[in-house]
Amino acid sequence: MSSFTAPPTAEILADDHLLAAWLADAAGRRLLEVRTEGLAGKELKDAGDKAAHELLMDLLGAYRPDDAVLSEEGKDDKVRLDAERVWIIDPVDGTREFSEPPREDWAVHVALWSQGDLIAGAVAQPALAGSEVQSTFHTGAAPQVPPRTSDRIRIAVSRSRPPAFVEALAAELDAELVPMGSAGVKMISVVRDLTDAYVHAGGQYEWDSAAPVAVARAAGLFTSRVDGSPLRYNQDDVYLPDVIVCRPELADRILAFIEKNGTDA
Repeated sequence: MSSFTAPPTAEILADDHLLAAWLADAAGRRLLEVRTEGLAGKELKDAGDKAAHELLMDLLGAYRPDDAVLSEEGKDDKVRLDAERVWIIDPVDGTREFSEPPREDWAVHVALWSQGDLIAGAVAQPALAGSEVQSTFHTGAAPQVPPRTSDRIRIAVSRSRPPAFVEALAAELDAELVPMGSAGVKMISVVRDLTDAYVHAGGQYEWDSAAPVAVARAAGLFTSRVDGSPLRYNQDDVYLPDVIVCRPELADRILAFIEKNGTDA
């Protein structure tokens, strides 16, 4: 356990929203600690994944021992399918960015599923913690997204491989593409009014989107799969390859474009 992790208060333990935020923040601080240990490249990636996963599993075992856990870095224990409550975690979302200090576009995801839907979630962006910008976003106090501040629509995309269909969507909407790192950072960028939409198709899992989708919903944003169907979590097959997170007023235009053009372009 990280030397920076103090026990949660009674208030935090009594509130799943606050606990999710506390867990994400604790793992984030542990990851910042790992970044100072002189590692680089794959060694840093592996050390971060391991440290954050083990810390989150230890903390959940201590403070929510009766709940199941689905983690990117853990074995998928199918007992979760019969559990009343399942924590869905991504200990390091954006390991590439994490391994490139001082990049800040990586995150920790902690979400809670119960009775068919997400009920709490938190996304920590630990590398923002040294600034005046909020660094942990959670469903207990999700910011309500203000009116759009940019004259032009902004779409968050991968900094290394933006999908061709999103480039076509941007042309249709006269939008600009905003490159950034991890999936969670892209989704939270809509919450933060850094972008107006994130549209992805082609390979993600439940842990990639559960926590940021929970926060986005709490903030009043639209979320769905690219065909407009609901995002479902704690499924037998955890592959969840596509997602839309956007301002509500853009949803119909984005869905109409995808219905007409698909996502294979």
